[in-house]
Amino acid sequence: MKNIHLTDYFFELGMLKKIYHNGPQAAGVKTPDTVAEHVYRASVIGFVLGEMEGVSGEKVATTVLFHDNPESRIGDHNKIAQRYINREESEKKVLHEQMNFLPDAIAQKITAYWNAQQEKTTTVGKLAYEADLIETALQAKEYLDLGYPTEGWIRNVKEKVRSKSGKQLLEAMDKKHFTDWWQGLKMV
Repeated sequence: MKNIHLTDYFFELGMLKKIYHNGPQAAGVKTPDTVAEHVYRASVIGFVLGEMEGVSGEKVATTVLFHDNPESRIGDHNKIAQRYINREESEKKVLHEQMNFLPDAIAQKITAYWNAQQEKTTTVGKLAYEADLIETALQAKEYLDLGYPTEGWIRNVKEKVRSKSGKQLLEAMDKKHFTDWWQGLKMV
């Protein structure tokens, strides 16, 4: 009977398209990225990072894909807000309730992926965590290039990333302006 609630779960995840990351607002960004936008790019980074590290890119990307689903109910909490609330406990509770919408076999897989990133006890979980961080650093670099004070966010990510490939990606990021990708593609 849980199958009838699958669409409820999908509609709920649509909330992630409406929830803005609130950390950048403290830096003056008027319309920051949404949680859904973050998850998409972080999942792609997870796939690439996994492949670069010789691990299943599919598993890393899938792990990243589910990591922020609880935010559909509790929103995004920046590091300041996390001083006052137990985000980890809240997210576990939300995830547990969300899994009630799903068939047991699917719920077990999603929970395992989510736990892998939270616990960081497997290579896949560690790389998923790093992909999440690297995406945050890329977003902060975009804001920095636009003049917002986000250097500290990038520095914090660099301190946490341990994989060789992750460090290489962050090093390459430092050498670019976020608009460099389209240089030479414009029609004259």
